[in-house]
Amino acid sequence: MKVIAIIGSARKKHTYESTEGFLKKLQACGNIDYEMVRLSEYQLGVCNGCKLCLDKGEELCPIKDDRNLLLEKIKNSDGVVFASPNYSFHVSALMKQFLDRLAFIFHRPQFFGKTCTCIVTQGVYGGAKIVKYFNFIGKALGFNVVKGICVTNLEPVSEKAVAKNEQKIEKLADRFYKQLIKNELPQPSLFDLFIFRMSRTSMKMKLDENFKDFKYYTQKGWFNSDFFYPVKLSPAKKILGRLFDKLAIKTV
Repeated sequence: MKVIAIIGSARKKHTYESTEGFLKKLQACGNIDYEMVRLSEYQLGVCNGCKLCLDKGEELCPIKDDRNLLLEKIKNSDGVVFASPNYSFHVSALMKQFLDRLAFIFHRPQFFGKTCTCIVTQGVYGGAKIVKYFNFIGKALGFNVVKGICVTNLEPVSEKAVAKNEQKIEKLADRFYKQLIKNELPQPSLFDLFIFRMSRTSMKMKLDENFKDFKYYTQKGWFNSDFFYPVKLSPAKKILGRLFDKLAIKTV
């Protein structure tokens, strides 16, 4: 299986080393091929908010950079690790720039069946919120999300901190590997179902064939499905799904 790590640090220090350690432990779990992708080595433009990718299609984006090359790496992988240092209590500028270039996928998720996690490195404080952010966007992109970790590397890094970080990384590798080899699509939570039914129903009411979102949902059959992918909903979730549809109609 193929796993790629998308690294949002410009230097080969704590974030790079923690991610490399994770990948090596993951490889020890089974037959895993991995690649470390440093965003600093790719050209990424700054999103100008023109909304062409959202309304008409990502192929019309006026920014010509390495976004599609990076997307192909994700598409050709079974798992993805997002790794970023804690800069100003958020992901690095490199990572945020990359995620901004994927805005259209939050509208048209496509990574169902793939597994993702995150590694956040920090000096003192705030990394836990960044882990939550990565977990949220991972699910929004369609991934099966394995809750990520935050490791603290306040310099000089003590032996105790090193041991604690290695333990966290090893446990994450084990959890990630178990999810990776499952290769299954999870049952949607009530919140997942709510977001899907509300967004798709309001989209059906407001948009038409002139919008890429509408065409994408039509091609996928999502306007008539219970969820993004085939899933057997419980009777209660089926009823709630229909109620969410009605609620969306009333709010349009």
